[in-house]
Amino acid sequence: MTHFTHYIYQWYDQNQRALPWRSTRDPYLIWVSETILQQTRISQGLPYYHRFVGRFPDIHSLAAAPEDELMKMWEGLGYYSRARNMHAAARMVVNEMGGIFPQEYENLRRLKGVGNYTAAAVASIAFGKPYPVIDGNITRLFSRYFGILEPADTPKGKNTLAGKTREAMNHSDPGYHNQALMEFGALCCVPKNPSCHDCLLKDSCFAFLNGMTGLLPLKNKKIARRIRRFYFYLLENKENIIIEKRENADIWRNLYQLPLLEADEDLADAAILSNYLTRELLAGEKPAVQKISNTLRHELTHQIIRAKFVRFKMPKLKASGNRIIINKKEIHKFAFPVLVRNYLAGTVDK
Repeated sequence: MTHFTHYIYQWYDQNQRALPWRSTRDPYLIWVSETILQQTRISQGLPYYHRFVGRFPDIHSLAAAPEDELMKMWEGLGYYSRARNMHAAARMVVNEMGGIFPQEYENLRRLKGVGNYTAAAVASIAFGKPYPVIDGNITRLFSRYFGILEPADTPKGKNTLAGKTREAMNHSDPGYHNQALMEFGALCCVPKNPSCHDCLLKDSCFAFLNGMTGLLPLKNKKIARRIRRFYFYLLENKENIIIEKRENADIWRNLYQLPLLEADEDLADAAILSNYLTRELLAGEKPAVQKISNTLRHELTHQIIRAKFVRFKMPKLKASGNRIIINKKEIHKFAFPVLVRNYLAGTVDK
């Protein structure tokens, strides 16, 4: 045991959070927790974890679930490809692996959506395999403590980091080791304003000794986020609205939304109310009320959505293609992106 790991283990034993997946070696539950927590804060992900394992307590129940039910369970958590990938992986385990979760890292990587991090987490925590996990917390902790000066998002930086994590691995209890390091990174070696003067590792930490805590880990210049312009159309009568399912390979795949027009530039109100989609949707009907919302900004990791909602009160509704007419009382049964869900919650009379 090194000075580095000794103090982190000591801290972890006294300060670790009581989280449900830390009291189990069940690979299914560990996999679920790690997948939910990708790009998600624990405070946000924990309620989803409890609901998820309450409804899908094992790999068989998840594999047998309809996808729409799974997407509804995931609604609001974002990164919806995680849910679709979990569904595909569960079916692979049940149909091709006899319902037995794979133990080996290489076999875990075969599962849809399971990358290096998740495979290492499940292999180490559930099965005691000595694979180091590398997430944002580990990257930050190791870059600062060991002084990794290559950008963490470059091949050279990744290789250096991987080598350091392998050197630090505790082969007698890899799962405990990985969880301790991640917890320390999450709670102590935080991205902004860490309490370095109170840290047990400060006397041997490269970043602290060299005044580089705020600079590490180094990263290449961020890629500018793509700006997209969405115009959603709410067509309603007293009881019903029209929705459609997103089926293309894009954000929010397999979620439901209001009929959508995407434009390359901001549209004037006249263009919003008179374009090929409005002509198709209105089908010659004369809406009783027209209302256009203010622009709503919705930020995703790599995209910024500038959205407007256009509301038509129709004498009657017609739907074709992938659009369907649903009763307003049934809206809660469908999974929508948060942007659309919030608009409906504040707009539609149920």
